Amino acid sequence: RLLAHRTPQEVLTLAQGLNQAAPLDLRVNPLKAEREAVLARLAGEGIGAEAGRLSPLAIRLKAKPALQKHPLYLDGSIEVQDEGSQLLGYLLAPRRGEMAADFCAGAGGKTLLLGALMRSTGRLYAFDVSDRRLARLKARVARSGLSNVHPVTIANENDIRIKRLAGKLDRVLVDAPCSGLGTLRRNPDLKWRQTPEGVAELARKQHDILKGAARLVKPGGRLVYATCSILPEENEAIVAGFLAAHPDFRQVSAQEVLAQQGIALDCGETLRLAPHTHGTDGFFAAVLERHHIE
Repeated sequence: RLLAHRTPQEVLTLAQGLNQAAPLDLRVNPLKAEREAVLARLAGEGIGAEAGRLSPLAIRLKAKPALQKHPLYLDGSIEVQDEGSQLLGYLLAPRRGEMAADFCAGAGGKTLLLGALMRSTGRLYAFDVSDRRLARLKARVARSGLSNVHPVTIANENDIRIKRLAGKLDRVLVDAPCSGLGTLRRNPDLKWRQTPEGVAELARKQHDILKGAARLVKPGGRLVYATCSILPEENEAIVAGFLAAHPDFRQVSAQEVLAQQGIALDCGETLRLAPHTHGTDGFFAAVLERHHIE
């Protein structure tokens, strides 16, 4: 029932893609290293790797070596991050000196990328409801060399600390809690744990989170809504409902936003990634911008 919108052949192809083992992707920290230099070093150590096809900072390893004690990892030059996840940062595209937020920061993989794209300038809030997850982020921030990240634990999307920043931020990323069905290569048991009822409950939460995050965005600012789900109930439906209720926001082409940064990806209005087409986890993202209503 959850995939009723797809043809049987599409479901089969998608299932076969999600059934493959996921590769190990790295993201180079541009504050500390260049991708070509990292590739050369890995090759010199006998670690098979190649540049990612989509993200300018991605490296895909040909095996899965333990990297937690590798000097490049310890000094913050590299982080483990799926190449598809990296593209979310390029959709938000925060600039130097701006105020931005990773609204559901978790352990902060995307926060680190956003901070690097801002060249460690401006102010980047990392909001999450979990102290434990943000504690892990703090250690990663220290390793990365970033000085513009400000982790903030919130009670929910209506927290007073959110309301104080209403209308003040240039860029807000909402990587919403979701079914995770785009990550089945890494978490195969998820397919047994999701139900239509559970997805409906997640959709209500996603609606509330997106609505809360949108309050932060200033006129002319950008809001990116993303999930690692392949279900329209968590993706297109959430965006359509939001736009219907918020006439001061409009959707802009994800393909054009990526092209502006030299990333050629034929995705159209919204970003949809899948293992069998892009070699990444399954992701959805929509780029929304706030405008002045005349």
